[in-house]
Amino acid sequence: MSKSIKLLALFGFVTAVAACGQQAAEEEFVVVEPEPITTEPVQTGKYK
Repeated sequence: MSKSIKLLALFGFVTAVAACGQQAAEEEFVVVEPEPITTEPVQTGKYK
């Protein structure tokens, strides 16, 4: 093979390895929000 083909193949291989390595390094964070705080019911009946 000529040197240019070898260089292109090497460049492609290095690019693929770098892309795969970068995806594995990223971590996904999931934020779990607590349930919303509710207020006490207001008494509107006989015993205010």
